[in-house]
Amino acid sequence: MSGVTPELQHRVEQWYYREARLLDGRQYETWLALCDPTIRYIVPARGNPLVDNKQQGTEAMISVERELEGVDSDRLPIRDETLPHLMMRMQRAYKPNSWSENPPARTRRIVGNVEIVEATEAQLSVLSNFHLHYARPGSATFFYAGQRRDVLHTRDDHGDYRILRREVVLDMSEIEFPTVGIFF
Repeated sequence: MSGVTPELQHRVEQWYYREARLLDGRQYETWLALCDPTIRYIVPARGNPLVDNKQQGTEAMISVERELEGVDSDRLPIRDETLPHLMMRMQRAYKPNSWSENPPARTRRIVGNVEIVEATEAQLSVLSNFHLHYARPGSATFFYAGQRRDVLHTRDDHGDYRILRREVVLDMSEIEFPTVGIFF
């Protein structure tokens, strides 16, 4: 991609590694500061549509986009949140009666395949893949995997970015895990 220098790629990757460290360290208030006030955080549901034989021989026949529900459509996503929603979820983690996270989960995020697909002076469109290990003392461990499709607002030339939009595409269609209330 033109305009993506090795220095920019490095800054963006370091930003994602820091974000993962903040979330794994349960530093949710600091992580929330990485979100733009106008953020839209979407986790679409994922259906299992049959292959469309009318599109045989094309990539559209088996496109991931056909599986996503709730991305600017009339079907319901798992999450479609703005900053106030994210703040409420973050504040819930600090309440002693938050039974779903007591004791708190231990998480480990591995972020990779960071690809800047579009870069302007004001914004970056970035794709990244993640693995998220989720463990709670006394219960089974779980493994989440997926792709994040982000639009980052560039605030300066030194890697100060804010998340304007995050779409999390999970690699599962049926959620049998204990929570999707975590931040991906």
